[in-house]
Amino acid sequence: MTTPERPLRVIQWTTGNIGRRSLHAIIGRDDMELVGVYAHGADKVGVDAAELSGWPEPTGIKATNDIAELIALAPDACCYNPLWPSIDELVALLEAGVNVCTSAAWITGGKQTPEDLTRIRKACEKGNSTIFGNGAHPGMTNMVGMVLSGSCERVDEIRITESVDCSTYESAGTQTAMGFSQDPDTPGLAESVRRESEVFAESAAMMADAIGAKLDRMTFDVTFTPATGDSDLGFMQIPSGTVGGVMGYHRGWVGDKNVVSVGFNWIMGSHVTPPKPLEHGHVIQVFGLPNMRTVLHCLPPKDWTEPGFMGLGMIYTAMPVTNAVPAVVAAAPGIVTLKDLPPVTGRVAR
Repeated sequence: MTTPERPLRVIQWTTGNIGRRSLHAIIGRDDMELVGVYAHGADKVGVDAAELSGWPEPTGIKATNDIAELIALAPDACCYNPLWPSIDELVALLEAGVNVCTSAAWITGGKQTPEDLTRIRKACEKGNSTIFGNGAHPGMTNMVGMVLSGSCERVDEIRITESVDCSTYESAGTQTAMGFSQDPDTPGLAESVRRESEVFAESAAMMADAIGAKLDRMTFDVTFTPATGDSDLGFMQIPSGTVGGVMGYHRGWVGDKNVVSVGFNWIMGSHVTPPKPLEHGHVIQVFGLPNMRTVLHCLPPKDWTEPGFMGLGMIYTAMPVTNAVPAVVAAAPGIVTLKDLPPVTGRVAR
């Protein structure tokens, strides 16, 4: 898979909040060689990867928006980190034999149309390549839930909740699509949130498969909590009376039994009281024999120098994808998930 004589040749796709964290990590690994960078914005084309990622020394690798140029580099893998996946881009990479590790709303590909999934599978066959999706939540939290279930004689339900104040995630478009700042009685708002968060349903289905549950159906339920006062978050406003809290779950059912649940208890700002108190982390519960429970907290190290903690969440999201590159390159062609790979671990610093 990887030898000291030949590190894996990797390209980084986009350098936004998550992509630049992945780019920084790739540059710092001795088992990977950065060979190319895709820039979404024209202002980044021609810029050295070091400047785009905060690496202290120039790399000599300049960003480009020419997909053919990147494919011609014959990379082993691509860390693909746009906000949303492009099937055309993924097909181009996979057909060319480039293995893809992505954080872009992909766990199983289940939210894609049957036609698009067929295109992806055919691209993997043609290129003898693999696609894998991961992240923090969904992603790493599901892995922990599945691991905890290994301590149980009987599993009744795995339930995972992201329980946080997400006002530090400065993406007004994403937050508005998830209901924040909108009238709680807006027609179709619940359905909009379901669609925007559908990747959580993919992760629930993956966990169900891992514990041997054949799902009969998936459902979604959501509660919107109005803000009790005005909040100015800088990047967006949450007026009093609009949605300041969103709690929802994608649930998988076997008959009338809820066996997997993946969701969120989110607030924006201080003027809201959620239906359940925040736990400021990822709450992972396995109900069965015995019951298991843990809360994952993403905390700064002593040498953290960035203002605020948004960057920690971006690293937490990026690294389960970047660290999986060696395992994905070694995996069988096709769509693989966390349940198919060996444990993905980090690396000791150089």
